[in-house]
Amino acid sequence: MDELVEFTTEDGALVVVEGVEDAAGARLVSRGGTAQAARTFEGSLAGVRAAAESALRVLRDGTLKPDAVELEFGVKMSAEAGAVIAKGAAEAHLVVKLSWSPGGSARDAQTSS
Repeated sequence: MDELVEFTTEDGALVVVEGVEDAAGARLVSRGGTAQAARTFEGSLAGVRAAAESALRVLRDGTLKPDAVELEFGVKMSAEAGAVIAKGAAEAHLVVKLSWSPGGSARDAQTSS
């Protein structure tokens, strides 16, 4: 069963999210079953940011050269692990959309001149 996880932002604000059950590293802060996160909210999302940056770097390099890249991550929050990419119908929830404008991209036109 999922639990509520209380994160503190770097500015000191509290953010409560529904997270995955996490026995290690969490401590209950109320009878309602809210766990205090071991990291800040921003610190918990650092891994998701790194995953997005890596995915964008891979998708923008090479021969495809899309005009736009859109990534969608399903994210679950855990008191100890922070943000984790959520498991969906496949092994992990990640949607990638690549698009090109008609007539080629501006970057292709610049490199071919």
